[in-house]
Amino acid sequence: MSADTPTLPRAARAATWGFFGLNGFVLGSWVVHIPVVEHDTGISHSTLGALLLVFGGAAFAGMQVTGPLADRFGHRVVVPAAAALLCVAVLGPGLAGGPWTLGAALVAFGLGNGALDVAMNAHAVQVERAYGRPVMSAFHAVFSIGGAAAAGMGALVLGRVPTELTLGCVGAAGLLTAAVSARFLLPGRPAAETAADTGATTRAPRRLVWLLGVLAFALMLSEGVAYDWAAVHLRDVLDTPPGVAALAYGAFSVAMTVGRFTADAVAARFGAVRVVRYGAALAAVGLAGAALSPWAVPAIAGWAVFGVGLSGCVPQLFTAAGNLDPRSSGALLARVVGLGYLGLLAGPAVIGGLTHWVALNTAFALPVVLCVVGAVGARVLRPAPGAEAPGTTTAGTAQP
Repeated sequence: MSADTPTLPRAARAATWGFFGLNGFVLGSWVVHIPVVEHDTGISHSTLGALLLVFGGAAFAGMQVTGPLADRFGHRVVVPAAAALLCVAVLGPGLAGGPWTLGAALVAFGLGNGALDVAMNAHAVQVERAYGRPVMSAFHAVFSIGGAAAAGMGALVLGRVPTELTLGCVGAAGLLTAAVSARFLLPGRPAAETAADTGATTRAPRRLVWLLGVLAFALMLSEGVAYDWAAVHLRDVLDTPPGVAALAYGAFSVAMTVGRFTADAVAARFGAVRVVRYGAALAAVGLAGAALSPWAVPAIAGWAVFGVGLSGCVPQLFTAAGNLDPRSSGALLARVVGLGYLGLLAGPAVIGGLTHWVALNTAFALPVVLCVVGAVGARVLRPAPGAEAPGTTTAGTAQP
């Protein structure tokens, strides 16, 4: 570990877990309350859909603003500030009384979510750099656990506790978590200072940044399909009971989380290129198998394979983007994360549009093709000759 990062990497890693878990829990708490907020504000489904797009647009804007700020002021300043904005803003939807106030609340909430997403990922790249081996995927697994915890919390309080009280408590718990975790973050340094120390004079190739962004868009669009359509696939295409249909998304989610906890070790052993290449290929096989299966059990297994395959891909793309140029790590991550986020939002809507012309399981051909694109495009992660792959040990840099 270098002299400019006095905080122990292990403590910084735990603090970063705290922010990823916080983000997953706060965002998940909003998601489980969406039906209640829709009812309380008296808005229609179509209005809700439009407001969720507003939320997504605000999140994208928050990402683009926060990336350069993280480069300029450092992660120890920007990560807690973004978390504070998110935790305060989550109360807004619970207090909204109509579409306009809900829209304003979702703009603030979206800005906070996008800001924290980029800031914590940029800090995670720095922590991974201090470790000298892959640790990024586990952070994303903790985000998933935070979302699962929010779902469990929702099952306990929905219909029993007022929405504004629940979201207020969620925000307060998040602020406490952020305050405790912030003191253990790595300090980071402004971009100009980093450039002076490293002697770097060249910028990251714009073409490579866009290629990473396109891969993130393709793979996160595929991931987004599972969120809204896995259970619907079993219910409508295979005619299963609702309880069985829910197992499709459950299998995907559990497999994704477990896969993320193991992907770091795989990346250290085999390198990022192989993780993305074979992971995306495995995801394509899993989703194709689910779409083609006439029976529920193989279809559920296919969704699980889909989750395992995708689990390690996106974290490798974020690591690669954050390591292209240490002086502008946040700004570069903002572009790649932002494009990936747009794919995540677009996935469910695109599949819904395709179902006007083809059957649902046929529409899954699109994410299958995009996973194949991810597998073919994984070569962009290959380090330059003589360069060490970001976040890996020397033994893990060998690429096919």
